[in-house]
Amino acid sequence: MNKATPSQPVMYGIKNCDTMKKAMTWLTENGIAYEFIDYKKAGVAAANLPDWAARAGWEVLLNKRGLMWKKLSDAERADVDEAKALALMAQYPALIKRPVLDIGNALLVGFAPEIYAEKLK
Repeated sequence: MNKATPSQPVMYGIKNCDTMKKAMTWLTENGIAYEFIDYKKAGVAAANLPDWAARAGWEVLLNKRGLMWKKLSDAERADVDEAKALALMAQYPALIKRPVLDIGNALLVGFAPEIYAEKLK
């Protein structure tokens, strides 16, 4: 499991996601080096989910606004608790809100320029 160091954040996500592209552009424009891991291709989502949920909260990680959530069956979307959410995100990594940026002392989920500026400057 990759743990970020304060000098080298690790960004997890899916390369062709628009939000990912915005976050990567922001990091590049602000001169912040980072490692990118495509959790769909690398298959690291399931191994990292318990740590991410402990650090950020499973409710923050679970993307209920995306297309993947809408594709789930009513039964899959019903009665979601932490265990069910982690299992769904492990099975369908596209359910994980993107990007997940591990900066060592914090885990930033989603992209908000003002939060990146506050936490990374």
